Amino acid sequence: MDQNLDEKALRELEQELHTEIVPGTEIMIDVGTHHFVKAGTGGHSVLVPQPSDDPHDPLNWSPMWKGLAMMCATLVSFSQGVGPLALAPMFGDYIEAFDSDLTAVVQFTGVAILVLGFSNFIWVPVQSCWGRRPVLIASSLICFGSSIWRAKANSYNSFMGACVLNGIGAGPAETAQPTIIADIIFLHDRGKYQTLYFAVYFGSLMVGPIISGPMAQQLGWRSFWWLNTALLGFVTVCCIFLFPETKFNRSFVPSNSMVSSSPPMKEGSAEQFESPAQNHAETSATDHVDVGKTAAVQLQAPVVVEGAGLTHAHTHEDPYLGRGKPSKAQWKFAQPYEGNFFMELWLPWKLFLFPIVEFSSFVVSWTASSFLTLNLTQSQAFASPPYNFTSTKIGFFNFAILVGALIGLVTAGPLSDAIAARLTKRNRGIREPEMRLLAMIPYVILMVIGNVVVAVGYQKAWDWKVDSLHFPSNPLSNTDEKQVIVIIGYTCAGIQVAALPSISSTYSIDSYKPVAGSIFVAITVNKNLWGYGFSKFITPWIIKSGYIPPIMTNMSLILLFCLSGIIFWFYGKTFRKWTRNSKVHSM
Repeated sequence: MDQNLDEKALRELEQELHTEIVPGTEIMIDVGTHHFVKAGTGGHSVLVPQPSDDPHDPLNWSPMWKGLAMMCATLVSFSQGVGPLALAPMFGDYIEAFDSDLTAVVQFTGVAILVLGFSNFIWVPVQSCWGRRPVLIASSLICFGSSIWRAKANSYNSFMGACVLNGIGAGPAETAQPTIIADIIFLHDRGKYQTLYFAVYFGSLMVGPIISGPMAQQLGWRSFWWLNTALLGFVTVCCIFLFPETKFNRSFVPSNSMVSSSPPMKEGSAEQFESPAQNHAETSATDHVDVGKTAAVQLQAPVVVEGAGLTHAHTHEDPYLGRGKPSKAQWKFAQPYEGNFFMELWLPWKLFLFPIVEFSSFVVSWTASSFLTLNLTQSQAFASPPYNFTSTKIGFFNFAILVGALIGLVTAGPLSDAIAARLTKRNRGIREPEMRLLAMIPYVILMVIGNVVVAVGYQKAWDWKVDSLHFPSNPLSNTDEKQVIVIIGYTCAGIQVAALPSISSTYSIDSYKPVAGSIFVAITVNKNLWGYGFSKFITPWIIKSGYIPPIMTNMSLILLFCLSGIIFWFYGKTFRKWTRNSKVHSM
């Protein structure tokens, strides 16, 4: 519960609503005599978390400042994600330049993503103790240096060293933006922004090969790294001048709020002047904050409960909602040290014991590996006979994945938010994090379709006749059926990689918001360990057994972990009860 209420008030809410309120459970309407800051006056959805009455609170920032902060975070996610997987279309160039083989140069990708995952054991404690701003700036500078190193590398070992440095610097691409989203975005919009993050981050992994392939063929592979250097330099400047600190500590109870407790109201008595159902009937949920209506939130007059002898009210006026701005202190390079750095180092390992975090980790890890499969196999499948496609053509195949990611972006976030809002309404204004899980169903189906199409299409060398799907020949294809694999298989992979990770990770953040950064460390380590192992064995496995066994095995694991969401739909709240007294809720 993130509405700044004390324990006694929470227990009274439980009695009025006849439900148990545990971390992650949120009350999205006014209940009885409890009134909260809303997204607009006159009965809009309750804001979670509740903003303070400080104009410098990031939750109170104007749309311009929130937009700039989100823009910088998004640019960091994009720019730091372009490099690690941009190598796929250039594998042939690296084999020639460094006198190596495919198995060896694939390790440029594998080592980078492995180091990237573990680097967040340092980055996330830094952003928890000193703030988000120093992490964005320092990591972008490290990536800037690694890009220059890559452009100048003249040997296999030198280029591998640059990949390691890139992995160290690019860690925040996978952990910073989710934390910033939790800092400045209210619950009812969180699904959209989480999907934006995953679409942009995984989109960057797709854009990299699209750009690197043609540049390597026309200008040489080093030219791509100089372009990447320019992009990282631009993002670093943006972070320095446009990104204020979003880490902010709110007092438990707003300074101008009055909260006192009365004895529980008896059902049907004169004390019970407003039922939750009646109140909810007058409440409509909105997915945005109307700045013109939020400058002043209705001030609720104290209500005297007859016979109780106590005044019970929750009044909160927030004149800065939608009109705040950063303070000068929020433009410092780093904030004063706060928290426990060594505890933050341990926290991601502790979170692996939480079933909900474990569920999100495995869903994100294996759905991401579905995309990694395409990245690691496209050169192996398309550059060899009988196709002998150039790196330019191979790079262009990633457009289909990018289009899929954009489809996932515009559908997954709104769909999960809409389903959660509808189920909240049916549940008398009580929102549970598990309500988002239903939105996974269509994307799991698309994931299965995409993997089957790619695996069988690769194995059959495009000679897979689909009578209902016929495309005219074009210069880029040897058979019409190739387009089925690229358009259907690659597009489905793009859709699911933007949708399933965002829905499952938002579920964890809704359940354990104070440790959003550490949740993504756990997710990233899990994901990148599997990605590194997958990059080690997929090439020899394909050579030995063909494309179907490794790709279909991976798909089966994805399906297994996604289907485990059924367990969380029924027992997720029980799992949250197990951890209700954990210190993670007060960090």
